[in-house]
Amino acid sequence: MSTNYIKLLNNLETLKLCTIRDNLSQYIDLINEGTKTTVDALYELTEKEVDFKEKRAINACVHTAGFPYTKMMEDFDFNYQPSINKKEIEDYTTLRFMENNENILFIGSPGTGKTHLATAIGVEAAMHRKSVYFISCQDLMIQLKKAENENRLDQRLKSFTRYKLLIIDEIGYINLDKQSANLFFQLISRRYEQRSTIITTNKSLSKWAEIFGDPVIANAILDRLLHHSHIVSIVGPSYRTKDVLDSLEE
Repeated sequence: MSTNYIKLLNNLETLKLCTIRDNLSQYIDLINEGTKTTVDALYELTEKEVDFKEKRAINACVHTAGFPYTKMMEDFDFNYQPSINKKEIEDYTTLRFMENNENILFIGSPGTGKTHLATAIGVEAAMHRKSVYFISCQDLMIQLKKAENENRLDQRLKSFTRYKLLIIDEIGYINLDKQSANLFFQLISRRYEQRSTIITTNKSLSKWAEIFGDPVIANAILDRLLHHSHIVSIVGPSYRTKDVLDSLEE
């Protein structure tokens, strides 16, 4: 075996062109057989490498987003939730709303599919290599409070503001204290008209004053969230109840 061939393999490994390295021998045989020209072989090898790196980058974007699970839009049963406009939801997966720095608020009772839809949109954004982060409201408050107590709040707020899409799940399950309400307001203010945010909540917007403990700050938050937003109200039964009923019928 040629010494230069071994050196070539080593160089490809050093350059982290492992897909080309793994397929090189096969393509050399095709060139020798006259099945492929050298240019065609090099083109196809580089295409395989580009495709591999693209898929790896996409997987990394999805993995680092922190989704609770990977759900796609085609996994959602729109027939079970007829109150939802399917075409409207599918339009969100074009990510047009992100180009305009718009927000989406999913409002509905627990188990109606809010998190599924928010996640599916987030996964689509991540697969287009947009920076996405998914976090529950409770965990968000824990992180921001910890950062404030450690005098690094500005750094943490900047970190959350950098994401092209931030998904905040489960607002309203736990009422927030004054410190949390102020921290949430600061985050939303920073993202206002700069980035897109998706919110899921089990409370109607008229009850947000109860969540944040102060009608003034609740109105200030809603003012910024709703200025450029899409509101999706889901009125229907719980998917969890559906699963239980389906199992009983089997």
